[in-house]
Amino acid sequence: MAKNIMIQGTMSNAGKSLICAGLCRIFRQDGYRVAPFKSQNMALNSFITKEGGEMGRAQVVQAEAAGIAPDTRMNPILLKPTTDVGSQVIVNGKVRGNMDAMEYYRRKREFVPEILGAYSQLASEYDILVIEGAGSPAEINLKEEDIVNMGFAKMVDAPVLLVGDIDRGGVFAQLYGTIALLEQDERNRIKGTIVNKFRGDRAILEPGLKTLEELCGIPVAGVIPYTRVDIDDEDSLTERFDQSSGRGLIDIAVIRLPRISNFTDFSPFERYGNVSLRYVDRVSDLNQPDMIILPGTKSTIADLRWLRQCGLEAAILKAADRGTLIFGVCGGYQMLGRTVSDREQVEATGVTGIPGMGFLDMDTIFLGEKVQRQTTGVFSGIRGMLAGLNGMAYRGYEIHMGRSEEKMPALAGSGNVYGSYVHGIFDAPGITDAILEALCSGKHIDFGALGTRDLHEYKERQYDLLAETVRNGLDMDFIYRVLEREV
Repeated sequence: MAKNIMIQGTMSNAGKSLICAGLCRIFRQDGYRVAPFKSQNMALNSFITKEGGEMGRAQVVQAEAAGIAPDTRMNPILLKPTTDVGSQVIVNGKVRGNMDAMEYYRRKREFVPEILGAYSQLASEYDILVIEGAGSPAEINLKEEDIVNMGFAKMVDAPVLLVGDIDRGGVFAQLYGTIALLEQDERNRIKGTIVNKFRGDRAILEPGLKTLEELCGIPVAGVIPYTRVDIDDEDSLTERFDQSSGRGLIDIAVIRLPRISNFTDFSPFERYGNVSLRYVDRVSDLNQPDMIILPGTKSTIADLRWLRQCGLEAAILKAADRGTLIFGVCGGYQMLGRTVSDREQVEATGVTGIPGMGFLDMDTIFLGEKVQRQTTGVFSGIRGMLAGLNGMAYRGYEIHMGRSEEKMPALAGSGNVYGSYVHGIFDAPGITDAILEALCSGKHIDFGALGTRDLHEYKERQYDLLAETVRNGLDMDFIYRVLEREV
């Protein structure tokens, strides 16, 4: 069976996901077969495997870092929030239904056999499993039924490294307070602490590290410097949403819907030096971009109503009249049609239907059965601004409850308004180039001035950079002793 090590954090966004990805890459570089695991994930950013199962995006990134194919066993429970108090519950890649928070809390122990089954299968196939926790292990109101932090660590007898985020301040209180709130047997599982996102001279930090070790009786396993690696981040606190860099030669605005999902779809546009990708949730910030993207959402109707109420729909309509390229993905695609109907209350918004934005000649109806599949093909029959995509191969995956046409094309629309159900549609070689070339042509800009990169090579370099940063920040001899149960 595989050796294991678990990364827990003092809070959400402490850096657990990227540290796990970095360790996956390091262990792979060191010659081990390694896989990630997270028993329960809550995220709207998800992925469809080649078998048609749905899983959290963080474990997809970690699998890529480990050099293996994503597998739903790496994330057996995925919660996709539908409201402030409820989520769609996905178990081993398949939808089990919508549950409010209390119902899931009462029932989640039912899923433990499936979690342990997925873990055991992976453990029989790999040398090392890198396990990620969720939020904080010191949520004392939730500890009794915990299946993702110390509760799961006990199930699989995993040693734990506890991560704190110094960039947000109060890292010593984070780490000490978290440990103080744990039971003694849980404290015994923590073999080391990690200070993450550090900027500055470590020598200034040393007195604090020494005092922390004395107070907790636990060694500091490392200090990882703050580093900017361009790796997909599923966390709702992602820095991508707060980027306010200047306008590039080509300016793209993504509408930041309240329930935005799979925003990593648009990462390929960030790999061009002179393309700006902005997330916008106010009319005053929209300005006049060259392209407006309506992203996926877990609640199309609620977010379309928000778009209307805040004035962004009217601004998008005006932009379309000016010739701005409008592109909708999944839920954003549904918004571009004539109507959106939800008589079965699949989205649980209390609204049975709403007029769409009227750009595309289609009607969307929500049904109880979810479409989950990978898809590939070749673009054809495209007219208008994006006609240059014809003949190009695409690949991606679909995750949606709505049906918009009996035979839904990979890319619908013409003129300057288009939509697609395919997440990852911009990832295939040449797709973003063709779209940006069309935008450059309209502005009489040389496409070469955008500064292009090979996407696959670029991602691999980013994983290697992350691994180098994590390796240099951690005491890797200590980490291997933890794996071998020598600590």
